[in-house]
Amino acid sequence: MKIKVGLVQESPVFFNKSATIKKMGTLVAQYASKGCNLLVFPESFIPGYPRGFSFGATIGNRTDEGRKLYAEYYENSLDLQGKDLKKFEDMAKKNNVYLVIGATEREDLNGSLYCSMLYISPTKGLLGVHRKIKPTGTERLVWNEASGETLVSFKTKLGKIGGLICWENYMPLARMAMYRKGVEIYIAPTADSRDEWTATMKHIALEGRCFVLGCNQYFTKSMYPKKYRHLITNEPEDLCRGGSIIVSPLGKVLAGPLFDMSGIIEAELNLEEISMSKLDFDVVGHYARNDIFSFDVKDQPEILKE
Repeated sequence: MKIKVGLVQESPVFFNKSATIKKMGTLVAQYASKGCNLLVFPESFIPGYPRGFSFGATIGNRTDEGRKLYAEYYENSLDLQGKDLKKFEDMAKKNNVYLVIGATEREDLNGSLYCSMLYISPTKGLLGVHRKIKPTGTERLVWNEASGETLVSFKTKLGKIGGLICWENYMPLARMAMYRKGVEIYIAPTADSRDEWTATMKHIALEGRCFVLGCNQYFTKSMYPKKYRHLITNEPEDLCRGGSIIVSPLGKVLAGPLFDMSGIIEAELNLEEISMSKLDFDVVGHYARNDIFSFDVKDQPEILKE
């Protein structure tokens, strides 16, 4: 089976949830009309990845300004119990396209935020949510840690899809949790625009014998609204160069990496290449050595069928 995928390397309307969702609607309609079966948006595309922000926190001290900024971030984060979700489901249905969306998600029950990845089907709506199990560095100030039940994967009409967010992809056991579910299209929204990230995406494709879709946003300091620029005076103009990339199960780059501009990268995936690639290596099959190693993931759900 062959499918067409697109990675949307764009910038959000920073810290403005409603405007960013509206922008997404335009982008989805534009790229779905080009025949994409699946569109991926970057890490925390809604309401924006707060690069360079300290939220007024140092060890032993927090400021009122930082608390107000967090409250603003919270108010512009996704509430899946409200009207936000229906907008995405309508988007997917209207354009007959699967969506994977990186977003900061709020949970009103405990007041915490999560770095999340939403999987949305054009026929079934929300399939599920992966929440980052280990935010990186000072991301831990604003994003809570999720647990094993969000290590989700789905059997869809496009194949088995799943993935991890940004530096979760450097966690070998988290990757193995995805491989064990037979993920064929491995999705990796990120905020990492280093050249080294390209090597990571190629490694995961080779290791997992799966297609890897690494999607990043393109964002410059001047794209921040003026009210926030005093918070990032020491940051360079090119905050995030992008680097979105699509890699085959044998580690060949099919599209990208795209740097220093907004846009989309697209590729047609031939899923037969996955089984072909496992002739000489299968990380959970004939290379697993289950007689030596054992592996268990607490609370990870079974692969869910669409």
